[in-house]
Amino acid sequence: MQEPYSMDTEEEEKRSPDIFDRIMTLPLLRVFRPFYTKYKEVLLYLLFGALTTAVDFITFFLMNEVANIDEHLSNITAWVLAVAFAFVTNRHYVFSAHGHTFLDVVTEILRFAGSRVATLLFAEGALLVFVTWLSYDALIVKAASAVIVVILNYVFSKLFVFRRNNNGH
Repeated sequence: MQEPYSMDTEEEEKRSPDIFDRIMTLPLLRVFRPFYTKYKEVLLYLLFGALTTAVDFITFFLMNEVANIDEHLSNITAWVLAVAFAFVTNRHYVFSAHGHTFLDVVTEILRFAGSRVATLLFAEGALLVFVTWLSYDALIVKAASAVIVVILNYVFSKLFVFRRNNNGH
């Protein structure tokens, strides 16, 4: 039995183009359309990942460097804001999540938050070891760990959070 408001694969292919699909029809960008079409999910993940990272870094910088707040509190606050932004953009634009019931969305939120907690622990561990114990620069450590965090977040989102079940939903 199909859930209310969910689309099957055929319906999904017929859905109206999103803003990024429309942008790729502009005359100067049409040449890139085949590449975009083939790698749309990864390209959008990288775009929104960069924006999420900007939310994270700007918040961290303002709290840690400008307001002189502890790097761990700054990192956790930045993480919360970045995760909220990432969930909305990843669900809507990157993975085009198909679950529309309340339970579907709650499950996605819990999985998303859980996977992000795992990568937060990694980032916090990096700060603890390299900033607190070894006195490296906090922004450099945060930047280095962010590369690994982005890769892990994509894998978790693709395979665990926004995965489709056997009937395409």
